[in-house]
Amino acid sequence: MIQPLSIGANDFIAHLAGLKSDIFVVVAFGHILPKTLLELPRFGAINLHASLLPKYRGPAPIQWAIINGEMETGVTAICMDEGLDTGDILRFEKVEITPEDTSAILHDRLSELSATLLIRTLNDLEAGPLKSVPQDHTRATYAPLLKKSDGRMDWNMPAEKLEAFIRGMTPWPGAFTFHGNKRLKIFKAIPALMKGEEPPGTVIQGFYGELRIATGKGALSVLEIQGESGKRLPIKDFLRGYELPPGTVFS
Repeated sequence: MIQPLSIGANDFIAHLAGLKSDIFVVVAFGHILPKTLLELPRFGAINLHASLLPKYRGPAPIQWAIINGEMETGVTAICMDEGLDTGDILRFEKVEITPEDTSAILHDRLSELSATLLIRTLNDLEAGPLKSVPQDHTRATYAPLLKKSDGRMDWNMPAEKLEAFIRGMTPWPGAFTFHGNKRLKIFKAIPALMKGEEPPGTVIQGFYGELRIATGKGALSVLEIQGESGKRLPIKDFLRGYELPPGTVFS
């Protein structure tokens, strides 16, 4: 295995040139390949990207597809160029995003799909030249890299959007909120009915062992949570040792 300090280093490019490769395959690589590298293989370079391009170009397509409430996503095989996920489309496969999908679950499913799509693309390429289709750049969207701070919940959002936000942020960077100066990480929640009007982020009356929180629209019932120094717990177990009565406010 070779791991260069820079993909533009002369010795690395010379090494790859010496391999006289037919094709390069790039998956989940966080750098744009320079033209000098892309021109080395006889049939060019193929990239597998975890979205239905041109939507969600960039480093975090799986997370943002879930966060934004998309109903489907997929994997796209493209001919690499010098842009960021801008190359012509060779093949693609779609998958449904289910209500249970977190970014981790969807990642694993798309990884399996990527392997199948890659084999099919390479087999088709071996049989003859592949017809590629240029992307419609006017429809392009971007999926920026997530930072740890991006996981902070905004209780002014509607409950349905917050639920999708939690799934998209799981397992990293994780959706979190604050009770005073204590950071609580939320792993799973569902939208719930809300009676009356309370400011977003306020704990409201629910069933025994339930943590129901007002949002910008509706309420969110937290199912799994983790305290600062504890482990991930079902909400009933968490509330046995951590009181959050109605009127408690999260920020």
